[in-house]
Amino acid sequence: MIKDKIIDGAHNAPHRSLYNALGLTKEELSRPVIGIVSSYNEIVPGHMNLDKITEAVRLGVAMAGGTPIVFPAIAVCDGIAMGHVGMKYSLVTRDLIADSTEAMVMAHGFDGLVMIPNCDKNVPGLLMAAARLNIPTIFVSGGPMLAGRVGGKKTSLSSMFEAVGAYKAGKIDEEKLTEYECKACPSCGSCSGMYTANSMNCLTEVLGMGLRGNGTIPAAYSARIQLAKQAGMQIMELVRRDIRPLDIMTEAAIRNAITADMALGCSTNSMLHLPAIANECGVAFDLDMVNEISEKTPNLCHLAPAGPTYMEDLNEAGGVYAVLREIDKLGLLDTTVMTCTGNTLGENIADARNLDESVIRTVDNPYSKTGGIAVLRGNLAPDGCVVKRSAVAPEMLVHEGPAKVYESEEEAIEAIYAGRIEKGDVVVIRYEGPAGGPGMREMLSPTSAIAGMGLDKDVALITDGRFSGATRGASIGHVSPEAVSGGPIAYVKDGDIISINIPEYSIELKISDEELASRRAEMPIKKKENIKGYLKRYASMVSSADKGAIINR
Repeated sequence: MIKDKIIDGAHNAPHRSLYNALGLTKEELSRPVIGIVSSYNEIVPGHMNLDKITEAVRLGVAMAGGTPIVFPAIAVCDGIAMGHVGMKYSLVTRDLIADSTEAMVMAHGFDGLVMIPNCDKNVPGLLMAAARLNIPTIFVSGGPMLAGRVGGKKTSLSSMFEAVGAYKAGKIDEEKLTEYECKACPSCGSCSGMYTANSMNCLTEVLGMGLRGNGTIPAAYSARIQLAKQAGMQIMELVRRDIRPLDIMTEAAIRNAITADMALGCSTNSMLHLPAIANECGVAFDLDMVNEISEKTPNLCHLAPAGPTYMEDLNEAGGVYAVLREIDKLGLLDTTVMTCTGNTLGENIADARNLDESVIRTVDNPYSKTGGIAVLRGNLAPDGCVVKRSAVAPEMLVHEGPAKVYESEEEAIEAIYAGRIEKGDVVVIRYEGPAGGPGMREMLSPTSAIAGMGLDKDVALITDGRFSGATRGASIGHVSPEAVSGGPIAYVKDGDIISINIPEYSIELKISDEELASRRAEMPIKKKENIKGYLKRYASMVSSADKGAIINR
């Protein structure tokens, strides 16, 4: 315990003097000291309620006989950062969060940790830190936002971005756009569809690091406060039993997470974060494993942007545990794995029930017999690329068309809004990868513009960057190797025919090997100039997307 290393004994008197400066009593220092990592801030809607979650966790820890001590983690709002230079600073925070949490814990010592994230990079960043530190840890997030309502229909942030495209195309007027603006995001919480934040929060339950309901109980519900108190109490049990993250996040647990990802229809960003988490756990992660699991796992949920249901609906239908119980009927899960409840996954889901088959389909009536994500390979992406096939219109699962090539997201958006994209086109956005961006920006603005203009069933997008969990349509990201590393995407020209076959997991640039070699010789790689600060350091150290865009240590 911390008191054995830092508190007890004459040689630790200087440390005790500083604990006295904090106002801590001898009684408090005699108990297990629990670090509470709070991502609270006043700029991210998913984090504005984390002060209340943090206080509830503090109460839970104290009620169970521990001493809670809070310290912060940063957070970026992907929605606010979207479409400008700010998005370069989104993915990169995942490693800042992991590294800074590691630094705080190693410098001060704690007997256990409660992680309080909510949005896109905080959840995986803190899961990475938990694995790296490997002291008893539990997660409790801030919870999802309630769905908005426009014209009597539920809506969300993705609808808001698509409304901009509809407005630019003259399909709605300024008054309607303003109505979306005022109603799409009605409460605190992580945006209300199965976007990246909610995907990762759901996967904390599957990985065994969060209690039941952590992924789905809405942020505005009092049940979220109760969950936080329960997490605060449960960390004391984990400390007592010395159950650690690496006892929980095993290879079997990672495979369970991929399986649940396929059933839920999670964000493609999970294919960046799960490899990064697995790396910290010492578990090998091969993208080919994704297709292997997908082939066996039916897609049971079509939450926004794939369909008309939202996180609040999944919660009412029985939540993540109900989905797990459903797919366990096919024997797809390892239910013997340990979890933060102190019980196995099988024990956790034994009483789960599917309460609404319109939200969680049964394994006998899935949306598709294969999972929500597919990894494609071919001469355009030798190391793979990723698509959320559950959000692709059936007519776009197989597509062939001419490339229209853009060197940045800004160039692509300008072309889309100017009406230069036609039915059948394949929009290629390059030099937006982890190193080339740098920062691997999400492309929600161009995908939403195309969807809002009604072209999502006719146009594909391909990038070495990534797509938001709010993206729908034939949006294929994480193309590896990326352009700045000399990947084939760097040598695509306007008019080249690109063939996409999602059911066959293939993506091909229809030129000969000789032509590709000729282009490699004549077309220079374009590297961005004047990159400074953290982005420069990140670009020099980051791996390719197929490895999870991890920092090479």
